[in-house]
Amino acid sequence: MAHGSSRLTPRGRRLLVDRVLVQGWPAVRVAEAAGVSRASVYKWVRRFQLEGESGLQDRSSRPHRSPRQVPLPEEHRIVRLRMGMRKGPNRLAPLLGRAASTVYAVLRRHQVSRLRDFDRMTRVPIRYVRERPGELVHVDVKKLGRIPPRGGHRVVGRYIGRRRQAGRGYDFLHVAIDDATRIALVRVYPDEGDRSSSDFIRQLVAFYAGLGIQVERVMTDQHPIYRLSRRFPATLAELGIEHRMTRPYRPRTNGKTERFIQTLLDEWAYSKPYHSNPHRLLALPRWVRFYNCSRPHSVAIDKRRIPSASASYLEASTVAGSSAHDLATTNCRSRFAALPGDCSEQRGSDAVILVALDARTKSALAPPFLFRRADASRWIAEAIRQPE
Repeated sequence: MAHGSSRLTPRGRRLLVDRVLVQGWPAVRVAEAAGVSRASVYKWVRRFQLEGESGLQDRSSRPHRSPRQVPLPEEHRIVRLRMGMRKGPNRLAPLLGRAASTVYAVLRRHQVSRLRDFDRMTRVPIRYVRERPGELVHVDVKKLGRIPPRGGHRVVGRYIGRRRQAGRGYDFLHVAIDDATRIALVRVYPDEGDRSSSDFIRQLVAFYAGLGIQVERVMTDQHPIYRLSRRFPATLAELGIEHRMTRPYRPRTNGKTERFIQTLLDEWAYSKPYHSNPHRLLALPRWVRFYNCSRPHSVAIDKRRIPSASASYLEASTVAGSSAHDLATTNCRSRFAALPGDCSEQRGSDAVILVALDARTKSALAPPFLFRRADASRWIAEAIRQPE
């Protein structure tokens, strides 16, 4: 099988064979030109003579026979002990009379090497993906400490960073991720109260509606805001959304948001030292856009299941009153309308409100976005340059 340091591809192997069999080059000269040994030249020539073109393709390096491999009944016994005792290879090896590395290889082969993939009580694998976009949207909140000016402890060290951090407060990241498509939405609020949570639900519905997705159900944990608030369930009932909550002490049921939050922290919040809180918030929209558009996922996600493919609208907003801009992306099949806006308090008088319109329905793809006039012009130009 080809590897990162392989000198020959199937096309290069065919060229090697042609030089020997058709052009009559000596094997030594062919090996020198290709940067391989004479044995490699003879090997590929012999495979071509025996198998033809198929003999030049990559093949698995796994041996045809493994006489010392653990017998299948013994492998089943190892898996049964693993699921029954919930112990690792080092604890199971003495009971089985096998090396811990052998036990681990069997667990890897049967995809039961990680206990976190299974429910603690039932031992059933926790793996499910909804079929329809919007059928279930996972919602959660992450409290994130604000970065003081000139940087926190990651820039200046813990002693000075703690003194600077005192009294700075927290940003509350309200996150949502669709179970079927993994399309995520992040908004930052100054608190996690029922008013902020209800507003996030409205923004969530508008965001997915811009993609042609109708939200049917929302899953949250047992936080008092979701469990005891009156405003939050009233908002869901008004929007016609069913509310589901995880069982107590079962965060793995809402694991998609838990995993998304960890990815968000690793790849955005803690990926590099930021010198101020607005500096970090400015990087959030770009990362969310990367997550939704480009980042590979550990499971196969079919983006074609999104009903509306005429526009790609992805957004991440920041704290109200921050200097960061709300961002969105559309392709060139959308048209843009720039409307003058009275924004002298926050942005200055030279400002426009940008509205993205769908070319077919002429409806707004998203709420209006506020830009300085120069920024809006550049943003439109970059979007129109994108290919159909």
